[in-house]
Amino acid sequence: MTIEMLEAYGANIKEGLQRCLNNESFYMRMVKMIPGDPNFQKLYDSIDAGNLDAAFEAAHALKGSSGNLSLTPIYGPVTEITELLRSRTQTDYSELVEAIRKGHDQLQEICSK
Repeated sequence: MTIEMLEAYGANIKEGLQRCLNNESFYMRMVKMIPGDPNFQKLYDSIDAGNLDAAFEAAHALKGSSGNLSLTPIYGPVTEITELLRSRTQTDYSELVEAIRKGHDQLQEICSK
């Protein structure tokens, strides 16, 4: 995984590095931890089960971690779903879940290189 790969993915590297005190190796270690975050599966399962409270908890946690590292492809849809879940909106979450899965899968692939 390289900074260039993360930039091509859509991460805001400058912002993410600033949050990590411009320590590139620390930033990269933190990014590599994101794909294995159990909150992704918790979010997917909770949405499928209609458990909006558990889904909100998972989404809120993902919003924090993806936001701190400026992983925009995940952060954008996670932020949107978090706010809908915060207000317990009854809606079809499938498009947002798919966008999160896509960003998650892409990041997982980048991190495996």
